[in-house]
Amino acid sequence: MRGIAPVLLIALLTLAVGSVSAAVSVSEDAVHDVAAQLRCVVCQSLSVADSPSETAHQMKAIIRERLAAGESPEQVKAYFVEKYGTWILLSPPRQGFNLLVWIVPFAGLAVGLALVLILIRRWSRRPATGTDAMPLTADMRARIQREMSERES
Repeated sequence: MRGIAPVLLIALLTLAVGSVSAAVSVSEDAVHDVAAQLRCVVCQSLSVADSPSETAHQMKAIIRERLAAGESPEQVKAYFVEKYGTWILLSPPRQGFNLLVWIVPFAGLAVGLALVLILIRRWSRRPATGTDAMPLTADMRARIQREMSERES
């Protein structure tokens, strides 16, 4: 009886540990969140979460396995970056040369708005003095009067 107790105890512990590790389930939301940040290598214009390809399904399975193994979402993304490069990320990291991808659109928008405002101010501005208008001479006034009177008759 004494030899059976340790074996029985080890068997029970193994079952308990096995059931606890099997009970670690990953929510589909967590898998979807990570998959939505990765580019599908087949579709390239879709995220892994949105792609219907078989490769995307395999990538989701890898994400699920790694999250179930206790890795953080950042570690899972790092795994795919190591395997495919930063190209796999749908939004490039905000560092180094990739920082231009984040800055240039906003800088271009700011410059464009500034140009539009400058043009609107120029177009809407009226001359304060009549410096832009040609001054009327006595001959021109007489001609205008003559043409107006001819027109009325």
